[in-house]
Amino acid sequence: MTTASNQGTSRIEARLAELGLALPPVAAPVAAYVPAVISGNHVYTSGQLPFIDGKLTATGKVGAEISAEDAKSMAATSAINAIAALKSVIGDLDRVTRIVKVVGFVASDPSFTGQPGVINGASELLGEVFGEAGVHARSAVGVSVLPLDSPVEVELVAEFQ
Repeated sequence: MTTASNQGTSRIEARLAELGLALPPVAAPVAAYVPAVISGNHVYTSGQLPFIDGKLTATGKVGAEISAEDAKSMAATSAINAIAALKSVIGDLDRVTRIVKVVGFVASDPSFTGQPGVINGASELLGEVFGEAGVHARSAVGVSVLPLDSPVEVELVAEFQ
């Protein structure tokens, strides 16, 4: 029997393609860290910004310069970047057995309280890509500023075999 993995494309990468998504190259660290590390059977990604082609498409605070809807889309982009970081250390995304935890940070205007809705962009994408294995625990945190004035940042912990 031939599987997608045997043909060079994992089931998860095929699912990404069905969704019209492709994994970008792993974002280069902007400081002294690596994009992801393995400890036991878990991968911990560093916080991923919503880079597209190596650039932030917008900067600023959610609820001021950035709408909650745009920030939700940026959280999904950050999650795609986190998946790329995950793949960079385990090779085959079909090895992922569960997305354990997602932590999302939202650079927020002081009056903005919709952080959970913004980080739903990441959570919903992970569910679409990984199915039941993408259901996870999560924190959505409002902060005053993020690196490079990014509106959002997402990190994840994944279990793999």
